Amino acid sequence: MKMKTHKGASKRFSKTGSGKIVRRKAGKRHLLSHKRHDHKRRLGGTAIVDATSTAVLRQLLPR
Repeated sequence: MKMKTHKGASKRFSKTGSGKIVRRKAGKRHLLSHKRHDHKRRLGGTAIVDATSTAVLRQLLPR
């Protein structure tokens, strides 16, 4: 039987060409007026998922 992709995880995480799992950084949705510009700039972009979470995410994102 084929493994199904977890749709909630597929919307939040993506895989790179080398197979690493990438996430967006938290903390840039709301309450931004009191956060400094350099802090908000640092929150932009993506980060590689920690190795402890990667094993679970590989099961949720089989392809």
